[in-house]
Amino acid sequence: MTAHPRTPVTVIGLGSMGGALAEAFLGAGHPTTVWNRTASRAAPLVAKGAVHAATIEDAVAASPLVVACLTTYEDTREALEPAGAALHGRALVTLNSGAPLGARRMAEWARGHGARYLDGAIKNVPSAVGADDTLLYYSGDRGVFDEFETTLRVLGGDTVYLGAEADLAALYEMAVGGTLLPALVGFFQGAAAIRSRGLEAASMVRFSVKWFEMINSVLPVFAKEIDSGDYSEAASSVNLFLAGAAHDEELGREANLDTEWHRPFHDLLRRAADAGHGEHSIAALTEVLKKSDRQSRNGKIPFAGR
Repeated sequence: MTAHPRTPVTVIGLGSMGGALAEAFLGAGHPTTVWNRTASRAAPLVAKGAVHAATIEDAVAASPLVVACLTTYEDTREALEPAGAALHGRALVTLNSGAPLGARRMAEWARGHGARYLDGAIKNVPSAVGADDTLLYYSGDRGVFDEFETTLRVLGGDTVYLGAEADLAALYEMAVGGTLLPALVGFFQGAAAIRSRGLEAASMVRFSVKWFEMINSVLPVFAKEIDSGDYSEAASSVNLFLAGAAHDEELGREANLDTEWHRPFHDLLRRAADAGHGEHSIAALTEVLKKSDRQSRNGKIPFAGR
């Protein structure tokens, strides 16, 4: 049986995530070239078989597939600018943070240098890179995805192509990622409350996990309500959540917690109730979060509590 050919790949950026990507490519047998501004970060990967390029130009020229994992789109463009000519005809995949506008600008910049562009996002931590259930999604040049899908899939078994619009991965990255900080702050507040009683935060982890599983179970219901615009069958109403606002403040006083971060959420609940959504599903908050055309023109932001 003929072995599957291993695609040479270059990884730009060797932070914790970039290093994990390079290790995954190496582990799958792909000839891997690496580059980082701080050259010493390449040493552990070189010990595992990677080739360290002395310059960004050499790194880009080394492989048909270039994967950049820097912090922002701006960082990526700045790092790659000296290698613009070398990008011509190569496939460039970016795996960084940023808004859809940044992805569109990155795509335009890449195409302007003759590169084929694919934007992507990793929805997990570095230690999960390469696992069968690790999610990565991509958008942009379908030809790049089709040509290099097998290579990219070594980064995570749940690999998804979203569509030809270059900014879709960034859109989903921010849409999905927006739940992270509020959820974590909620957990941290709970941990502070538990610690105020001399108990260990570790004692609540199992219960928090069960709570997140419950939230997971109701997301399809909320999504259906949002897509249909029908919030009338409320398992949990806006008014029910609004009634709980007083409990948040009471816990804050008792456990000596700073609960100011709740205020924008409580304001959102009140505005939803004032708009006639009191007895509607909590998913109706989606309607309040949408800015009207007039608000958009005036530059007003109705809710900035993220």
